[in-house]
Amino acid sequence: MWDTMRYHHESQLKIVIALRYLDISQSPKDTTEHHHERTYQLWVVVQDWHSQFQKLVTHQKEYIKALNSWLKLNLIPIESSLKEKVSSPPRIQTPPIQELLHAWHDHLEKLPDELARTAIFNFAAVINTIYQQQEEELKLKQKCEETRKDLARKTRQFQEWYNKYLQQRASDESDPGRADDNTQKDLLGEKQFMVDSLQKKLDDDEEAYERQCLQVREKSLTSLKTRLPELFRAMTDFADACSIMYRNLSPKPKPHNSSQSSS
Repeated sequence: MWDTMRYHHESQLKIVIALRYLDISQSPKDTTEHHHERTYQLWVVVQDWHSQFQKLVTHQKEYIKALNSWLKLNLIPIESSLKEKVSSPPRIQTPPIQELLHAWHDHLEKLPDELARTAIFNFAAVINTIYQQQEEELKLKQKCEETRKDLARKTRQFQEWYNKYLQQRASDESDPGRADDNTQKDLLGEKQFMVDSLQKKLDDDEEAYERQCLQVREKSLTSLKTRLPELFRAMTDFADACSIMYRNLSPKPKPHNSSQSSS
């Protein structure tokens, strides 16, 4: 099993190392809701991976510790005959499993589990950071949409008012003594300024949104290029160490006695 895991982690390591040559120029430049949801799902999965990995290592160590304790409690000298003298020294039993447990314990203590656990934790932190950056990007996108709708509404209202203003002005041109012409011009300037201000706000919002999109893409790719090789290198080393551990713990075949076979 651990040989298979080592093989797959090595393959994953080669793939993520190749990320340094990844061209994202043709990929989508903004984060969609679907992409954002998948980022969150990945973060949840990696967190669970970290938790289950920690349980795997902890439970193995606790299991060996429990077996050792049980063995110590049950290593009681058993008298083979009731006729044996009480004063005879008790025979110390050393069952084969005791040596196995001691070796198993020593191997478990040497496993690079802390490096692997830290790598998974760091990768989860990277995914969470990307998720938060995407969240900010989507908020800016929503802000742009709201400003765009507000601008469209204000522009429509202004256009309707301006058309009425022109009609009123045309009908009043025959009256040389109209006194509210300056007032209407001031009102026109105020309404035009309101529309222009919204347009400026939309331009600023869109610029901030595009800047955030670029930062999310660049920071996400940089973080993944850094953390993914660290993650799968650590997992490869851990799987390799486990493979060696169980190979060493497996019973060795006894050497064939040539002298006995010849007789």
